[in-house]
Amino acid sequence: MKKYIFILLASAALGLTSCSPFQVRSDYAETANFTTYKTYKIRIDDLKLNDIDKDRVLNELSRQLQTKGLQSGENPDLIVNVKANHKKVTDINSSSPYGMWGWGGPFGWGVGMSRTWTSNYNEGALIVDLIDSKTNKLVWQGIGSGISVDSPKAKQRQIPEIMAEIMKNYPPQRK
Repeated sequence: MKKYIFILLASAALGLTSCSPFQVRSDYAETANFTTYKTYKIRIDDLKLNDIDKDRVLNELSRQLQTKGLQSGENPDLIVNVKANHKKVTDINSSSPYGMWGWGGPFGWGVGMSRTWTSNYNEGALIVDLIDSKTNKLVWQGIGSGISVDSPKAKQRQIPEIMAEIMKNYPPQRK
């Protein structure tokens, strides 16, 4: 019995930890040989963020690339281009209950209420492009969205998390 309870709790914990609030996807060039890439250089021309968020993105990206066995260099195999964007999102929710009071039983007539409410917020995304420096062609791209741009505390936590989620897909596992 204890064994089954342990298995149930372990399964529940695994299920809770595997959920991510982010939408992450990646794509790659099938002709690229990812084992030959050893060095990288980050290019931030398209990274339109404030200095605090820029540092968060670049520090985590460098850390993730180094855990993948890549080293920063001046004559790199890969050029890493990082971009950020955000969009305004409007959520519309409504509820329509059957009614509150009425005459004639469940099929009679009466007074009912419905409620509609909206919420507006900004959602951010990060895009990481890996470009082969010899051919100047994109060989891998990772995109992650779902960052709560309006909350500084959330960004502080979410930027490293989403960058780790994006880079989890590099190098790609060929099928």
